[in-house]
Amino acid sequence: MRAVVLNGYGSTEFISLKDVPKPGTKETEVLVRVTAAAVNAGDVFTVKGSPYMLRMDVGFPRPKDHILGWDVSGIVESVGGSASRFKPGDEVYGSVESAFAEYAVGEEILFEEKPRSLTFGEAAALPTAALTALQRMRDGGNIQKGQKVLILGASGGVGSLAVQIARSFGCEVDGVCHSRKTEMVKSLGADRVYAYDAEDFFTTDRRYDLILDNTGRARFSDMKKILTDDGLIIPNSGHGGMAYVIKAFSMAPFDRHIGTMKIVDLKNGDLKVINGLVEGGWVKPHVDRTFRLEETPQAIEYMEQGEVKGKIVITM
Repeated sequence: MRAVVLNGYGSTEFISLKDVPKPGTKETEVLVRVTAAAVNAGDVFTVKGSPYMLRMDVGFPRPKDHILGWDVSGIVESVGGSASRFKPGDEVYGSVESAFAEYAVGEEILFEEKPRSLTFGEAAALPTAALTALQRMRDGGNIQKGQKVLILGASGGVGSLAVQIARSFGCEVDGVCHSRKTEMVKSLGADRVYAYDAEDFFTTDRRYDLILDNTGRARFSDMKKILTDDGLIIPNSGHGGMAYVIKAFSMAPFDRHIGTMKIVDLKNGDLKVINGLVEGGWVKPHVDRTFRLEETPQAIEYMEQGEVKGKIVITM
């Protein structure tokens, strides 16, 4: 099968399209013929080899035919002997390793039935971003009906879905993004959108019960100025580098206004919740651009430019 592999760190020059063996299935796994996949920020971090500890998992001192990608949608090709949730021919989506390939395999718990209202490309854009948005606000932020929620990085993959998911909880939702993207965020249902390059949103007289920070660029002291007395900041970004991550982890135990950073849980069945939101008309991913599998280097370069609205999709 064709797959997008990485054989070095630092730039997309180390990405190539290669024929590799088709994966088999273990007892509880599902093999999917991939129709579409989606680019995540993690793919950019992997290509850069940063943070450095990432290399311990991807390949040290350099990767060897590491297949990129996490999020997929497609058609079930075969199932393991103990897998019972799906059968060949089922349309599914989910988050698994080595997604930028013609076939992807993973535990059946990582997949869910593809919502009928979505294309394969739209479904591929959902898993990691939607689960992150849902879990960080619901589990990390205890989001409640009637709250005022502010989404920093509201035009990105996680942010654009967070706006919609927060609305489904009955919240008043504002967003922050670049002025080139404000209309897109408004179209998602945001009540108010601040353009960070045109105004200082930290001077607003509005106070928020929950701030989801997907950028890692804002200072915690500034965000705390626009919180309610019981408000909470949920740090949710690797874009600020390890300094941001370490600061967030170190402050959370001692500051009641700062939540703990957590990695998304892909195995708790929350894709069923996402399906319910999609079918209820609350959530629809915004696909910015679509690239072919052989154009993956260009897709990742586009992601690095910071111009993406929503998600980038890769088709086979």
